[in-house]
Amino acid sequence: MKLRLALAAATCLVLPLAAHAQPVTGPYVSLGLGTTIQNPLNVRSNTTGASGKALFRDSYSGDAAVGYGFGDGFRVELSGNYYRDTAHKIDADSGVQYVANGGLNTYGPMVNVLYDMNVGLPVFPYVGAGIGYQWQKFDNAVNSGFGRIDGTKGSFAYNIIGGVSYPLAFVPGLSATAEYKFTQLTASRNYGGFRVGQSSSHTFLIGLRYQLFQPAQAPAPAPAPAPVAAPAPAPARTYLVFFDWDKYDLTQRATQIIAQAASDSHTQNVTTLEVNGYTDTSGSANYNMGLSIKRAKAVAAQLVADGVPASEIEMHGYGETHLLVPTGPNVREPQNRRVEIIFH
Repeated sequence: MKLRLALAAATCLVLPLAAHAQPVTGPYVSLGLGTTIQNPLNVRSNTTGASGKALFRDSYSGDAAVGYGFGDGFRVELSGNYYRDTAHKIDADSGVQYVANGGLNTYGPMVNVLYDMNVGLPVFPYVGAGIGYQWQKFDNAVNSGFGRIDGTKGSFAYNIIGGVSYPLAFVPGLSATAEYKFTQLTASRNYGGFRVGQSSSHTFLIGLRYQLFQPAQAPAPAPAPAPVAAPAPAPARTYLVFFDWDKYDLTQRATQIIAQAASDSHTQNVTTLEVNGYTDTSGSANYNMGLSIKRAKAVAAQLVADGVPASEIEMHGYGETHLLVPTGPNVREPQNRRVEIIFH
């Protein structure tokens, strides 16, 4: 596959980026196992001039990585791979087919940059690309008449990556992954009496990824105080501000509710306004925690703009905990996407 075709394929995969990123925060490790399909290699004898294509049967492959997620969908990782393909035959340009033995081992380090996406599904797609260095070892690749190709040579390499991850709820931070990699070695190489052309392959892996450190759980919100009897009916002491899915900007109705809460706080014996942000259960717990904090900040900023002193506001984010409407995981429930303004 040509470089421009690989980049075009990666561009198509990135089109869903209109969705918000599903972040991995902090260090992580990953491991994948699967198989590699090695594309035919052009081979030419430096002594006889005979040329042809070396064909392989796919065998087994492994890939391990350590990385760091920045919490906004982007992550960077250092990976190491080992791909094994079994030699099948050599199709000579003369029309003769030669039986081949042994195999081809491909291994080396790669530095990858990846981007995770939240598309509103239980799985989270990701795309990426990387550069590095790969060695290819012809392991006793012998045939009945074409000649023997043996030895180890290296080349600069790049890869294009696409995959999906599925969070495993029973272990926080653990996700199952399914991944595809296109890998290209850019240089031709000499193995003794043979010259081997550029190498490309397709790798399919199933694995696990684990985020090493989990964020601390937010404390449970304090219960709202019981209303105190008054000579005249008092306005409600709790105000609910609702948000659109995966948003933290204020709607026109939300600004009206916040303005009413700010006005009522001036006419009652209020010392503290507790501003608590929540989300529904769609997306990951880490992402929802950050989104609930952004919602609480948006409401607190509007209260200050409406005349409430910032010193009287206590702000908290509780993510997808304490649901107003109990649901299962990955459910978009409008009444759970809220901020509560509580008078104390």
